[in-house]
Amino acid sequence: MKTQDALKLFTPRRIAIPVVIGLGAAGYMLYSNFDAQAFKKVEITGTFVFFIFLAFIMMLIRDLAYMYRIRVLTDQQLSWRKSFDVIMLWEFASAITPSVVGGSGVALFILNKEGINLGRSTAVVMVTAFLDELFYIIMVPLVLFAVGVSHLFPVDLQKEIFGITLGTKEIFITGYVFILFLTITIIYAIFISPTRFKKVLFSIFKMRILKKWRLAAVRTSNDLIITSAELKGKPFSFWTKAFGSTLFSWTARFWVVNFIILAFASASFQEHMLIYARQLVMWVIMLISPTPGSSGVAEFAFSGFLRDFTPVGLSEALALLWRFISYYPYLFIGAIVLPRWIKRVFPMNTH
Repeated sequence: MKTQDALKLFTPRRIAIPVVIGLGAAGYMLYSNFDAQAFKKVEITGTFVFFIFLAFIMMLIRDLAYMYRIRVLTDQQLSWRKSFDVIMLWEFASAITPSVVGGSGVALFILNKEGINLGRSTAVVMVTAFLDELFYIIMVPLVLFAVGVSHLFPVDLQKEIFGITLGTKEIFITGYVFILFLTITIIYAIFISPTRFKKVLFSIFKMRILKKWRLAAVRTSNDLIITSAELKGKPFSFWTKAFGSTLFSWTARFWVVNFIILAFASASFQEHMLIYARQLVMWVIMLISPTPGSSGVAEFAFSGFLRDFTPVGLSEALALLWRFISYYPYLFIGAIVLPRWIKRVFPMNTH
């Protein structure tokens, strides 16, 4: 990614789009389902403040775990300060780009500008995605074993994929199978035989119908070979720390919702597990969202999937509160960090 292309992503317009979409969707939901009596019943007690505080703490733990992971993956080449800048800008990029695109390309650019060579930067970005997907693959069957599937799909969303209309359950299963296939492919390509994988991929993309994407396929296979070379000989402790921090970050991310709900209502252990399980389904729905940072889609998904656990008339308000805690801060922190980061990593004569 060129410097100019990367910096064009971080414009006021790019920041404004997800804010307008997200607040617009939330505002519409609040207006359509406004219940004055429900709001009057909300009491700002010590318990309420405590659980909202814990929700913010979960986001802090999530970011600290991400910072620790980036330091592990770069062999401590990044200081804590630089790790903070990288994670905040990475999250910022993810927040202002469609979820189906993500911020990986920008992350590669940011890491490279922080002095991490291109090979290691490529490895870090690919391993980060791999660890996130591995967490999801492991966690889904564990949680579903605990709660079952009978109450997992409270709403039926419709999405057309390759001309086939899928419901919520089908979208979730398709998404999970795709992530599983992708992760198995990455394991083979990185840890078993990257050169053989490149040959297979190149032969597949020789087909006329796929010719258009041949260059991208070759570039991806080259990235996997670079990643494989970077990761050779890494000790078991490296993977333990990397996956452990991934586990902490994602668990904290999901627990934000649990603590928000506890601020307004009580929930049993089984209900908490079901809240967690429904968030795993929501994550797949949000992953295919065409809007920046899943704006609009996330708010509707929260209201649909978690309405059962929120006080009557407050699910839309809680959806907005959830986004204010877990999403909007990255837009504002990123906007503050970006100018300082540009000043630090770019020579003065480039301005």
